Amino acid sequence: METICFDLGSVEQIPLGQGHWFLIGGQDVAVFRGRNGRLFAIEDRCPHRAGSLADGIMGEGKIVCPLHGHKFDLTTGQGSEDCECVKTFPVEEKDGKIVLSYPFPTTEAEKNVGATDFQR
Repeated sequence: METICFDLGSVEQIPLGQGHWFLIGGQDVAVFRGRNGRLFAIEDRCPHRAGSLADGIMGEGKIVCPLHGHKFDLTTGQGSEDCECVKTFPVEEKDGKIVLSYPFPTTEAEKNVGATDFQR
C-alpha cells in the first residue's frame, strides 16, 4: 500500500470547532478543526444511517452524527454504543495548509479490494 499526501488547502477554510467534507480517492472524508486548532480526519459516513459526519456537532474529542446522535471518537474512530467504528486518517497542518495522508492500493490484491475497504 502506498500513502499519498494531499494538500487540502488553507486551514482557515475550516472554522474552529467545525468540520468540512472532502472527496479523496473516491472516499468521503470529514476534516475537523478543534477549538485549539488541532486537526482530525475521519470517514464522512456514519455506518448506521450514512449521515455526513462533517455536518455533526463537535465536542470533547468526539463528533455527534446529525441523524441519530451516535458519537465517534475523532482520534480512534471508535463509535458509541453498538455503532461500528469509522476510519481515521493522518492529518496535520503544514505552513497553514491541511495535509492529509491517504492509503492507496499498490498490489493487485489490494486493488481488487478497493480503497474504501482499507483501515489505517
